[in-house]
Amino acid sequence: QVQLVESGGGLVRAGGSQRLSCTASGSIFTVNSMAWYRQAPGTQRELVASITSSGTTTYADSVKGRFTISRGNAKKTVNLQMNSLKPEDTAVYYCNANLRSIGSPTFYNYWGQGTQVTVSS
Repeated sequence: QVQLVESGGGLVRAGGSQRLSCTASGSIFTVNSMAWYRQAPGTQRELVASITSSGTTTYADSVKGRFTISRGNAKKTVNLQMNSLKPEDTAVYYCNANLRSIGSPTFYNYWGQGTQVTVSS
């Protein structure tokens, strides 16, 4: 079994910073990439940032210059440093991992339970 556990959510004032972390554990063979998504009320889940095993990163235009995604050397941990937070960043943030589990011939997307980030104005 594979499990993704997030941490670091909470309440922060506009202009402040917050750091999210996510660790994948279980019967993992290979991790291809990890990412952070978010979903605000009344909106679709959107990609915030992603990072591949080789270190290639992608950011949503709305967070460029403010958020930074990084990976641990083991490639089973992903972090999201969020700076200059805005009220519109308020959402549930979900960790995602594209990986192949032990004994599986294909890659599959796994999701964390989500962590609430609330930015007050």
